[in-house]
Amino acid sequence: MKAMTLAAPGGLDRLRLEERPEPGDPGPGEIRVALHGSSLNYHDYGVATGAMPTDDGRVPMADGGGTVEAVGEGVSEFAVGDSVVSCFFPDWLAGPPRIGDFSRTPGDGIDGFAQERVVLPATAFTRAPQGYDAVEAATITTAGLTAWRALVVDGNLKAGDTVLLLGTGGVSIWALQIARAMGARVAITSSSDEKLERARSLGADFTLNYRSEAEWGRRVRDWSGTGVDHVVEVGGPGTLAQSIEAVRVGGHISLIGVLTGRGGEVPTAALMAKQARLQGLIVGSRADQQAFVTALEATGIRPVVDRRFALEELADAFRYEESGSHFGKIGVAW
Repeated sequence: MKAMTLAAPGGLDRLRLEERPEPGDPGPGEIRVALHGSSLNYHDYGVATGAMPTDDGRVPMADGGGTVEAVGEGVSEFAVGDSVVSCFFPDWLAGPPRIGDFSRTPGDGIDGFAQERVVLPATAFTRAPQGYDAVEAATITTAGLTAWRALVVDGNLKAGDTVLLLGTGGVSIWALQIARAMGARVAITSSSDEKLERARSLGADFTLNYRSEAEWGRRVRDWSGTGVDHVVEVGGPGTLAQSIEAVRVGGHISLIGVLTGRGGEVPTAALMAKQARLQGLIVGSRADQQAFVTALEATGIRPVVDRRFALEELADAFRYEESGSHFGKIGVAW
């Protein structure tokens, strides 16, 4: 079978399409899945470029969508022919977070889904949203579930709330769609007026070009009245001060990104004065993903997939991600 592998120490020119042995029959509690799609995330990019080192020959990609080909003894949740999608933390089934690293994350600590077939425990997957193709399903594993947890699981989003989103990448566009479907009002930033226009077409209520508005936090606060209820903070230290400026007293900031760096100054006095909850998070549990799938089917949300690449074009897909030209998710299909 075909599989993309990454030679140490990483780098997009070290991605190779190889032939690997087909997996065997699933054992007790396992399923065999024919994979047909994946989607790109910043985490995958970090692994592929060598910024997040992994083992030589690692199969990349944390997201995988496909079809069940065989089920092992004791598996009752899935049947042959079911559409399924992978879990970012295959061992975090439910409950509060207990995992703080990527040692068991597909495409990082273990082999990922840039391959044609896998045999894994059934709990490494959930069912895919009805009507989604493999690439669409794969977008929920990392980006979609991160947005869902930030707003709904941790943020307790409700109709009438206000939400600030930074940029128009996968997590932010998923968060825009979730927030609008649940009756919230949304502000979103970008450096591209064209992307802001696309965000408005998806329901964004207030858009702001942060290149022309350096004090965008104040502008968002003024738009919302007293500050927004929720901020999905994907930038990190370079944007956190403005996010604190934008949030209301007692609001919620989900810290999920490091696009502007892994460390920096936190304006602690401003955060204290806002009495805001600043919460770090990494994706979510399998139970969270199952709830997300139910919500997607109830609301009819479909993911925004900017562009699709073939499996052998994975390096080109990462270069496209690197350019920052995309809006929403980038898919890989085979």
